[in-house]
Amino acid sequence: MGARGARRWSVRPWRGAWLAVAGALCAALPFAHPLLPNSLGNLGSLVETFLPWTVALLLPLTLFGLYRRAPLVLFGVVLVAVAWPVRFGGTLVDKRESGGELIVVSHNVGEDNPDPAGTARRLADTGAQVIAVQELAAEARETFHRALPARYAHHTVHGGVGLWSTYAMTGAEPVEIMPWPRALRATLATPKGPLTVFVAHLASVRVSPVHGFTTGRRDDAARLLARAVTAERPGRVLVVGDLNGTTDDRALAPLLRGLTSAQDVAGDGFGFSWPAGFPLARIDHVLARGIRPLSAGTLPGTGSDHLPVTASFTL
Repeated sequence: MGARGARRWSVRPWRGAWLAVAGALCAALPFAHPLLPNSLGNLGSLVETFLPWTVALLLPLTLFGLYRRAPLVLFGVVLVAVAWPVRFGGTLVDKRESGGELIVVSHNVGEDNPDPAGTARRLADTGAQVIAVQELAAEARETFHRALPARYAHHTVHGGVGLWSTYAMTGAEPVEIMPWPRALRATLATPKGPLTVFVAHLASVRVSPVHGFTTGRRDDAARLLARAVTAERPGRVLVVGDLNGTTDDRALAPLLRGLTSAQDVAGDGFGFSWPAGFPLARIDHVLARGIRPLSAGTLPGTGSDHLPVTASFTL
């Protein structure tokens, strides 16, 4: 670099200090997000929903630093570049194992899905023993059911949530988490003993310039579902469905307690499931207690705005 260029980068060594501070704060987010208050429009939950995307701040920080000829901003860039893989590097490692005695598929099929029959066939093509769906329109229910192979002889549907299985099913009943049916439970007779399955579709969340990240109904539903799961007698349990939140979101902590996310321990990458066209967050989950996940991931789109999620387990 010539003398003139050096002067451009050194005359004001503290130029861009605020950008360096911004970079430092971004680098801290993956670790310090619990400190963000939810009292301010549920800011904490909003940041936690898109936490992996803090890496996206690298490019604008770098470009703005170059534009402003502010070498100090590179300090913030380096912090983000180091902090992100420390926090999320393990997520990118392929942790999948082959085999498994149980395959589970869960999918928010979408009320406006133009091809419920095709969606049913795609889910069945995975060879899953358990298929759970959410947002199944009443008028599509029979079409979806008829499209499934005969091996899915056992099923239950409550409102828009449904469960189909190749295993015999008992004790099917709705779980009251909202004023209308949005969750169910049933016990499946697997070759290794009973397995209780909860299928849930928690309330949607919205971002409003006035009210911030509105999660009240979802949070209430999550607490009620957590209470039902906790009350379940000791044994093997699956909780699957569209929870409208990520495993980083503090509001889901009561539900996640004692459960293992199949994607977190046996997935390959983040497994983002929504929106289907350009997935930004994993809000569809397969959670387990008492059985070990071997693999987890997402499936190709079906016409819904969510991707199906799947996991395999040893029984």
